Amino acid sequence: MAVLNPVSQLEDRRLPTTTLEGWRRFVESEPSAQQLLDEREWTKLTDGDRIEYDEARIAHHSELVVVTTSTIREITNEGRMLTLLNQRENGARRGLIISGPAATGKTTAIKQLGRLHELRTQMRFPGSDRIPVVYVTAPPKGSPRKLAMEFARFLGLPPIGPRHNVTDIADAVCKLLIDARADIVVVDEIHNMNLATTAGEDLSDHLKYFTEHLPATFVYAGINVERSGLFTGVRGQQLAGRCQVINTRPFPNNSEWQQLVGGMETTLRLHRHDYGSLVADAKYLHQRTGGMIGSLGHLIRSCAIRAVLDGSEQITRTQMDRVRVDHAVESATRRASSTHE
Repeated sequence: MAVLNPVSQLEDRRLPTTTLEGWRRFVESEPSAQQLLDEREWTKLTDGDRIEYDEARIAHHSELVVVTTSTIREITNEGRMLTLLNQRENGARRGLIISGPAATGKTTAIKQLGRLHELRTQMRFPGSDRIPVVYVTAPPKGSPRKLAMEFARFLGLPPIGPRHNVTDIADAVCKLLIDARADIVVVDEIHNMNLATTAGEDLSDHLKYFTEHLPATFVYAGINVERSGLFTGVRGQQLAGRCQVINTRPFPNNSEWQQLVGGMETTLRLHRHDYGSLVADAKYLHQRTGGMIGSLGHLIRSCAIRAVLDGSEQITRTQMDRVRVDHAVESATRRASSTHE
């Protein structure tokens, strides 16, 4: 019986990608290989084997399914192009900003960009101690010290005490990353940096210090950064002049949305599910999720796990109606319904 060890799967907690160990585990992780038993094998399972089999399928469905979309392709292509353009640049290097509403796939896309670059680097330089990609998040109400700590935490440097000078920390980080041949630095949650505030200005100056001292391509992502004050004032104009912006947005109810739903449906491991029914319900799913890829993934994964737990082994419209998505989508759906009444 081809059942993966459910204990090891469920206990294999994902380390945060804001640490080097967590990032590398993310890069090296393979999609779940859980298979669906045929009908005869499934009905012959003992109680103990059935529990193990169900736990393995729950672990399978709990993983985020990454379906390559046009947005992911655009971001990975542009990121790769900028990395190639910047590799021999002596002046100001060009950067990339991913901006859009929450749950539109920004973090997924930039992580895929970083993952693909790191895998390519590993193929070109097998066995090297390079750190091709750095992934950090902009600290809320951040300061230069907090930003430096984010880089130090990713690299696993010793804890930073109050006596450590921020510039010395930044210099140590830059030296290590230069020696490790870092090519891409990803800074997520960039909307936390508001250049209209003094703290935001200080954080921006320190981030600029990293961009000037690291021969790497900087990729930023944040929620609606054009409206967050990121391009405010002289500092913001300088950032806008060095970066191109790719906007993510909810998917329209079109053929790509149907392909996206279909891609997620093919990953289901349910015995009674009518495969193709979710694609047929693509319009309903669009109404429920507002075209948000993050909300769609949550809805389908939640329903799949419920279907294993309650023994129904299928996802139906009735079951999906009972699942709460998220507050933003539910509120938007209620507003749309009231408007059409």
